[in-house]
Amino acid sequence: MSTLMTIAIFAAIFGSAFISGIFFAFSNFIMKALQRVPAPEGMFAMQTINVTVLNRGFLGVFMGTALICLILAIISIAEWETARSPYLLGGAVAYIGGTWLVTVLGNVPLNNKLAGVERENPESLDLWAHYLERWTKLNSQRAGAAMCASTLFFIGLINSG
Repeated sequence: MSTLMTIAIFAAIFGSAFISGIFFAFSNFIMKALQRVPAPEGMFAMQTINVTVLNRGFLGVFMGTALICLILAIISIAEWETARSPYLLGGAVAYIGGTWLVTVLGNVPLNNKLAGVERENPESLDLWAHYLERWTKLNSQRAGAAMCASTLFFIGLINSG
């Protein structure tokens, strides 16, 4: 196995594990904390998080890992006869489908809806309750998918010979 391939697999392992940890923290205690404070304060905190998360550090790891996954998927299909290929393809599918696509199709639309909410409006309480439940479920799925991807990439690395 080439040095570049080894580096790509390690990057996929660490990138997906790192993202899994961030998503796990949100589902496990950050969202629960936001649920415990008065709704306008929780909404304001989440609206602020949704703006500040769009930074080079987070997006670099999140999107960079997706790009590495795409490359590993293409290589695994091209080299399907190798023992590592099913694991690398599985890891790529888990990350791209279960993390990236869930973000784009699920969490981001919820974030956009929340961004337009007037926090002091009593009607926003229903939206906030729905947001907390739905966003956290989707986020937990993202955490699990990213951890699954990391595990599959690690197994692929072990099977690289």
